[in-house]
Amino acid sequence: MRRLGALLLTVSGITPAASVFVIGSAVIVQAGTGALVAFFAAAIICVPVAFAYAELSSAFPITGAEYTFLGRVLGPSWGFMALGLNVIGGALSQAVTALGLAAYLGVVIPGIPGLPAALAAVGLSTAVAVLNIRTNAVVTGLFLAAELLALAAVTSLGLFHEHRSIASAVIHPAAVSAAGLLHPTSMTAIGLGTAGAIYAYNGFGGAVSFGEELKEARRSISGVILAALAIAVFWEAIPMIAVVVGAPDLKVVLAAPSPISAFVAAGGAWFSKAVSLGVAFAIVNAMIALALTNARYLYATARDQAWPTLLNNALGATHRRFRSPHIATLVMGVLSAIACLLRLRLLVVLTATSIVFVYIGVMAAALVGRRTGSTLQGAYRAPWQPWASVLGLIALGGVVAADLADPEVGRLGLAANVVVSLAFAGYYWLFVRPRGVWRLTGADGPLTSEPGERAALG
Repeated sequence: MRRLGALLLTVSGITPAASVFVIGSAVIVQAGTGALVAFFAAAIICVPVAFAYAELSSAFPITGAEYTFLGRVLGPSWGFMALGLNVIGGALSQAVTALGLAAYLGVVIPGIPGLPAALAAVGLSTAVAVLNIRTNAVVTGLFLAAELLALAAVTSLGLFHEHRSIASAVIHPAAVSAAGLLHPTSMTAIGLGTAGAIYAYNGFGGAVSFGEELKEARRSISGVILAALAIAVFWEAIPMIAVVVGAPDLKVVLAAPSPISAFVAAGGAWFSKAVSLGVAFAIVNAMIALALTNARYLYATARDQAWPTLLNNALGATHRRFRSPHIATLVMGVLSAIACLLRLRLLVVLTATSIVFVYIGVMAAALVGRRTGSTLQGAYRAPWQPWASVLGLIALGGVVAADLADPEVGRLGLAANVVVSLAFAGYYWLFVRPRGVWRLTGADGPLTSEPGERAALG
C-alpha cells in the first residue's frame, strides 16, 4: 500500500462517526456538557502520544505495534504486558463497536435485536478482513465517505441552530441528576469522560499494524499517524460541539440513554434515518478495520513464538490467495463475539483504561528509546522531547487518578487491566522465557540488537 491506503484503513479504525455516536454518547452520559472539556483534554493528551507513536513506528514499522515497541526498548516483560492488554482490549473494542450497531439500525429497521445484530456484524467484518489488504482499503474508503457525510449532517444541524454558547458549556459543565435536574459536573466525571474521549480518538497508532504492507514505511508511517489524529480530532470534536450547543432541550438530550441519537431525532424522521444509516455503515467499517488490526497483531506475536508451538503455527499462517493472517483473523473474531456478551458501559470503561495503560507504556518507550539510542534507525524524530512525553505521562496519570476516585467502574477498570498486565508478565517469566525461543521479528527476520538497548531479547 501507499500512504493513502494506510490512512484510509487507519481512520476507518478510529471510525469518527461510531466514536461520536457510541463513545461520545457514553461520555455525555458520564460527564454531561463536560464532554466537551473531556474531548478537548483528550485531544491535547493525544498529541504527545502521537509524536511518540510516530517516532517508535518509524524505528520499528512492524505489525506487533506496542508489543514490539515495549519489548524492544523496555524489555520482554513490558512487551508481554502490552500483548495482553492489546489482545484482550482488541476483542473488547470490537465488541463495543458492534453493540452500538443495533441502536442505529433500529431507526431504519425497527425492532432489530441488539445482540444478534452485534454478532452478525462481528461475523461479517471477520469474513471481509480475510480478504487482500488492498481490497479492504478500497472497501473501508467507501464506507468512510458515508460516515463523514453523516457527521457533516449532524454538525450542520447543531451549529446552524445554536441554543447556547460553547463557553457556557465549557466554563459551567452540567449533567442531569436522577430527578431530571441539571447540576454541575464533577471533576471526577470529567476525568472519566476524558478516558472515554481518549478511547474515541484512539486508533491513530494503529497505522503501524500495516507497516509491513506499506511502501517506504520508515519514511511514510509518521505522516500517516499524525494525519490520522488530526482527522479524528476534527471530525469528532466539531460534531460533539454541535450536539451540545444545538440541543433544543438540553435536559432531554443529557438524560437520554443515547444522547446523540436523541439530538439527531430533532431533525425529523427522514433526517434521523439517513444519519443512522450512515452511522451503521461507519460501525461496520470500523469493525472491518479493527479486525484487520487485531489479526495482524496476533499474527505478529505468533511469528515471535510467543505461544505454544501448535498455536504459533496456526496463528502465524497466511492465506495462500489473499496473503492475510486468516486463522488469527478468525480467532480474534471469536474472542470479539464472546466479548459482546458483556454490558456496553463496562466494555467502554475496560477498553478506555487499557488504552491509557498502553499509552503510558508507549510514552515511556519513546523516552527510553531516545536515551539508549534504540530508536536511532527511525526516519522521524518527535519534536519537543523529552518534555512532550513527560507532560503526556503527567496528563495520563491524571486520568488514572480520576479512575481511582470512581468506586463504581473506574477502579474496576484499573484493577482488571492491572491483573491482565501482571498475568501476561508472569506468563512470559514462567512459560516463555524458559523455552528460550521467543524473539521479536519483523518482515525481514529477527530484530538485531542495537548498542545500548535495554531489552534482553530471546
